Amino acid sequence: MNYVDGFVVAVPTADKETYRAYCQRMAAVFREHGALSVVDTWGDDVPQGQLTSFPLAVKCAASETVAFGWTTWASRAARDEAWQKIMADPRMKTETNPMPFDGKRMVYGGFEVISNSRRRVRHHPAP
Repeated sequence: MNYVDGFVVAVPTADKETYRAYCQRMAAVFREHGALSVVDTWGDDVPQGQLTSFPLAVKCAASETVAFGWTTWASRAARDEAWQKIMADPRMKTETNPMPFDGKRMVYGGFEVISNSRRRVRHHPAP
């Protein structure tokens, strides 16, 4: 089964396009080093919880939006090998490519896939 890295961050809402460009740059680095897919999302329906929630987890301010993303790898070993290369990649240096969010409030982790149910869409040629 595949392996997935996931994260949640609070991004200044005014910086949505800056964040999108940052994600596209990071996705290129990750794909170059072996990621199977990279998905970045922008919060649209993310309720504030009383005990737990995405906004609480990242201490999301009123002027921020929760963003959620994940990267899929062939395996944990492939991910671990890639991370060494990714962290050494000059494009990852915060001096030249600063994160458009507070990285100290990022929640992240690596996950072993234990179930994957995808709907396969078949494309048929037009008549």
